[in-house]
Amino acid sequence: MLAAIANTFTNCFKIPELKSRILFTLMVLAICRLEAIITIPGLNGSVLAEFFRQKTESGSSMLGMYSLFTGGALEHCAIGALGIMPYISATIIIQLLTAVVPKLSKLAREEGGRTKIIQYGRYLTLLLCLGQGFVLSIGWERPEQIFGEGIGRLVYYSNDFIWWYRIQTTIILTTGTMLLMWLGEQITERGIGNGVSLVITIGILARLPQAGIALKDMFLPGEGLEARFNFGHAIALVLLLAGVIAGVIAITQAQRKIPVQYAQRAVGRKVYAGGTSFMPLRVNYSGVMPIIFAQAILMFPQKIFLFLGRTLSSGESAATKFFSELFIRIANNLGEGAFLYILIYSLMILFFSYFWVATQFNELQIADDLKKNGGYIPGVRPGQATSDYLHNAMSRITLAGAIFLTVIAVIPILLYSELQIPYPVATFFGGTSMLILVGVLLDTMRQMETHLLMRHYDGFLKKGRLRGRF
Repeated sequence: MLAAIANTFTNCFKIPELKSRILFTLMVLAICRLEAIITIPGLNGSVLAEFFRQKTESGSSMLGMYSLFTGGALEHCAIGALGIMPYISATIIIQLLTAVVPKLSKLAREEGGRTKIIQYGRYLTLLLCLGQGFVLSIGWERPEQIFGEGIGRLVYYSNDFIWWYRIQTTIILTTGTMLLMWLGEQITERGIGNGVSLVITIGILARLPQAGIALKDMFLPGEGLEARFNFGHAIALVLLLAGVIAGVIAITQAQRKIPVQYAQRAVGRKVYAGGTSFMPLRVNYSGVMPIIFAQAILMFPQKIFLFLGRTLSSGESAATKFFSELFIRIANNLGEGAFLYILIYSLMILFFSYFWVATQFNELQIADDLKKNGGYIPGVRPGQATSDYLHNAMSRITLAGAIFLTVIAVIPILLYSELQIPYPVATFFGGTSMLILVGVLLDTMRQMETHLLMRHYDGFLKKGRLRGRF
């Protein structure tokens, strides 16, 4: 099997167009990685990087998650510290607005409307970058209030030039994100795979060396130290990783095929013959979005309750002390790994899975389009009955996808909090990292396999289930 895969990669470089696309993609991704290394002038990135390393190892996985989506740029105070997330946030906001704002919904259905909506997303990305860049520049001035105690001063500028530092840092961070956005679009157009997704993926893969070192320390801690994990644990981790990858691939590819019959119809003097097709409904329709939404919302309650508890702790009245202890207790229960946190986290993933489907899957429009094109689902009347049928079918399969997402999202938390597995290692056993990696790699393999099959070369799998093969 490995020989066949190696032979397939060799065939990729025998096709001139595919070879140029692969090399172009690798070159652009290398530029993206440079953005995560080059430090912004006036900042001491090495101090923050060391603090992140210690906090991630000792227990603050929240900081590790921040750094994960920026490919390590945030902890190095690099020009790409905002990462590609402002562009993704802007795209999500525009998608949600398109579902609820009639003018945007009408524009999306018009010719050239999608291009206009993409342009709006770029403008919104610029505004988000300016706002987030300015906030992050102020955060680097007071790192102990944002990241934790024990960092020290990061800004080299004196207070007389602090506004120059803020403006300069904001512009650099905004430019870095806009460059990443443009590079991602260039990969999509001239390279192989989805550019923005690959930019995120290469940032996640950049954490592999850190995970490898942590994995080595788990079994070979060094002289004079006793290993906490043995050979049995290693076998269990390998089996768990294989099971998680297989499950993610299966659910990512899983879909329910709704049969659709098209009747014979006449348009002018032309007569179009009827036929049978199918409508694919993805089991994991929402992808990784519910996990991202749940994580983003749960970042703040613990910080808020902890701040309130510490603020009220200085009071002398019995009521003040009671609420101080209550808020601190709530903050501890909302910490990552606590039972209450996992429960709320799981319920939020289930909720946002249905929320994303409700906002993005428009069964009324699908039923109307089928009716206009002479299509119908066998045994179901066109119109409202078709819409109800699609709604019920999507609700049932969304439940399966939401439960799967919940299990995948909770596995790294349990590994980290209960089994004391280092956070850099635990992140590759599920959660957003695994979902993004598998999804992006499958999509890239589909595109490469399409080029291979067009030139009569074998694909990656002779009996594979990659959707691009049928």
